[in-house]
Amino acid sequence: MKRFLLLPLLLLLVHTQSFGQNYPQILPMKERAAVIDDLLKDKIQNVLPDLMERTGIDMWVVVSREYNEDPVIKTLLPATWHAARRRTILVMHLLGNGKVETLAVARYNVGEMFKRAWDPESEPDQWKRLVEVIEERDPEAIGINTSEIWGHADGLVVTDHEEMKAAIGEKYTDRLVSAEKLAVGWLETRTEKEMQIYPHIVRIAHEIIAEGFSDKAIQPGVTTTEDVVWWYREKIKELKLNTWFHPSVSIQRADPESFDHLRTFDSRPGENVIIPGDLLHVDFGIKYLRLNTDTQQHAYVLRPGETEVPEYLREAFDNGNRVQDIFTNNFKEGRTGNEVLKMSREQAMEEGLKPSIYTHPIGYHGHAAGTTLGMWDAQDGVPGDGDYPLHLNTAYSIELNAATYIEEWGKEIRIMLEEDAFFDESGVWYIDGRQREIMTIPRIPAKQ
Repeated sequence: MKRFLLLPLLLLLVHTQSFGQNYPQILPMKERAAVIDDLLKDKIQNVLPDLMERTGIDMWVVVSREYNEDPVIKTLLPATWHAARRRTILVMHLLGNGKVETLAVARYNVGEMFKRAWDPESEPDQWKRLVEVIEERDPEAIGINTSEIWGHADGLVVTDHEEMKAAIGEKYTDRLVSAEKLAVGWLETRTEKEMQIYPHIVRIAHEIIAEGFSDKAIQPGVTTTEDVVWWYREKIKELKLNTWFHPSVSIQRADPESFDHLRTFDSRPGENVIIPGDLLHVDFGIKYLRLNTDTQQHAYVLRPGETEVPEYLREAFDNGNRVQDIFTNNFKEGRTGNEVLKMSREQAMEEGLKPSIYTHPIGYHGHAAGTTLGMWDAQDGVPGDGDYPLHLNTAYSIELNAATYIEEWGKEIRIMLEEDAFFDESGVWYIDGRQREIMTIPRIPAKQ
């Protein structure tokens, strides 16, 4: 991927006043809309033609009715549209020479890119107008969003599907094909412009996590895990951001209770008070400029007299970083998720590690469309989306854990890590770095 400066976007990001005290710049709503629409225009013009060529679809028809939106159409709407209007039909026609014609068989222009191609006054039947658009262009393969594997690519509802087939007749119904690989390609591919902006978004998420895992938000002996969860929610709203899932905060500590990492995805009891000696874990994500983050990090609450994280926890954390390295080093264009999962787990276990890998694509959605590389309950491979090959210029939440037995605690703990990363011709690189050391609470211990 080419690396170049996008001055209008970068200047907008740099010179806009921040809503937060110590956070990277966060744009006011008007400027956010301008950035979103610019990213969409760029992607339609510079990415969509190649995706249509790659998947052999020369017309893509996306149909949605208001408040029952296809997941794909939400990524095609302008920033000021929160939903489709009545029935919205978007048509993308491959012209060749790297160009795509974009039309809206709808009552309105759909932003700048999709110009209205239907006048209800002259032709009241919207489906008939779609037929005219198709007949005028006579495509060989008409892609529609149906898929058994990806819910993201299965947005065409039964009613619209049946009415569409009845309208276009047998000739063009025979040319209907699943657009699942085109839809997935559209959703998973990150553009050059997006990757200028994504590090800034992940940095915001990292900064929020760090503040929440500090004595600004946590008073040992008083603050509960649920208190911290709601601190994160309040901070997100204070910064005028959104989250795509409810954060979770969990504890591992020197007690006889065995730790089940699955419970980190559930609400923890409010009386679970944070105390010195606790190893804290957070799972946290934000949505900003239509892009999502998903991060899991750790902090340790220092005991009286401690000035650093105990060595046994540092070693456990190093095991987690090592599993990350093994895993990301196995990414190669064309390999399937199941292949990368298998070879990574085998290599990690040969090194004496105890890995569990459950990595997913990220972008327009938190759990996004694309190549799945393991699930917590499918460590032998994931049928369907695990068989999908890796493509370049795609982003992933590198999510996994490494289990380590802690003699001092008499139990096994898990270092559960998740960091957003990008896969291109250079390999996998973390969009805003990754956690390499456990944070401490407080950051600078009081002098003894």
